[in-house]
Amino acid sequence: MSEEKYKKYKDNPTASSVVSEPMVAYVTSAPVPPFYNLLGGIKASKFSSDQDILQLTRDGLPKRILLSLAKKISLTIQELANIMHISERTLQRYDDNAIIKSEYAEKAIELARLYTRGEEVFGSMDKFKTWMKTPSHIFKGEPPVSLLDTSFGFSMVFKELGRIEHGIFA
Repeated sequence: MSEEKYKKYKDNPTASSVVSEPMVAYVTSAPVPPFYNLLGGIKASKFSSDQDILQLTRDGLPKRILLSLAKKISLTIQELANIMHISERTLQRYDDNAIIKSEYAEKAIELARLYTRGEEVFGSMDKFKTWMKTPSHIFKGEPPVSLLDTSFGFSMVFKELGRIEHGIFA
């Protein structure tokens, strides 16, 4: 502290060198991601971080959750099976409470994230579901839902949603 500042401080003992800052609220957990609404049957309250989502993916999902998701986003069991890279018959053989492998859980979570994002962009789930099943020249005449059998296809659809959101049409 300079001598001049020290004299001011010494002459005024109530003066403080403490910087006053506004009070800040610190959030220790993130809000529940909106895509959990599509994964009916999962207690969203116990998932509050990306680490929790990662663990959910690793643990797998019950078949009933996959079927509930398919119903909410208007996919047939055949379409869901194609996206998951599992035969329709094998999927049907699983018990409703059987835990499906983590790679299928990962696809289900990606589907839920995609459809939640689509609903945000289009303003309605019904409009987005229609767009997903409508052939598009952007995807060489294929409907966007047909691209979801690969992670790159998911990426292409997410990118297109970003373009639509910002008014950039091909």
